[in-house]
Amino acid sequence: MIDLYTWPTPNGHKVHIMLEETGLEYNVHAIDIGAGDQFDPEFLKFSPNNKMPAIIDQEGPGGNPMSLFESGAILIYLAEKTGQFLSSDPVERHTTMAWLMFQMGGLGPMLGQAHHFRVYAPEKIPYAYDRYTNEANRLYGVLDKRLSECEYLAGDEYSIADMASFPWTRDPARQGVEVAEFPNFKRWFDTINTRPAVIKGVTVLAERRRDPAKMDQKSRDIMFGKDQYAKR
Repeated sequence: MIDLYTWPTPNGHKVHIMLEETGLEYNVHAIDIGAGDQFDPEFLKFSPNNKMPAIIDQEGPGGNPMSLFESGAILIYLAEKTGQFLSSDPVERHTTMAWLMFQMGGLGPMLGQAHHFRVYAPEKIPYAYDRYTNEANRLYGVLDKRLSECEYLAGDEYSIADMASFPWTRDPARQGVEVAEFPNFKRWFDTINTRPAVIKGVTVLAERRRDPAKMDQKSRDIMFGKDQYAKR
């Protein structure tokens, strides 16, 4: 059994989808990032960067409990545990890892900044607004070009690279992206969006998600302000 510590965010949904795709049994523990659950000392013991998702696999290597944080690391771990969605062929495996790192190092952080400056920031800063909107569109262009060459990001097979990228592209309008400009991306998105495990995975804790336009000052301080940057 896997204990999953999560919240309905793109990074959380990556792991929700993977767990559903592999059929592994898991228990959901909500980490309400607007209420500050991510700073709980017990959570920090296995997620020291105070971020979710994190897991504790009660049947880890050697039959012993294994804890892990960072969504990309969790995807790799679950792929290796189950032998699914990460090819053993060296070329395919490293291609998958490259596109996973593209998501971890570029697509996720930059779209996250687009979300922040377009939706969450208390004031609209034109330089930041334009910078991250333009970068979001550039990254969608990278996806679109790649997906003009193959069915999925790593090639012909659906993989953890697709699971990592998909949740970050569910609301392109919020990122200032016009999907009609990226037809290969749209074909890929529509294909993944109909997978039963994906449909189920993105509903995990969905009823707990708050409207960002209604975020109160306390939640802002916790997620973006003084509470987030307090020394622990």
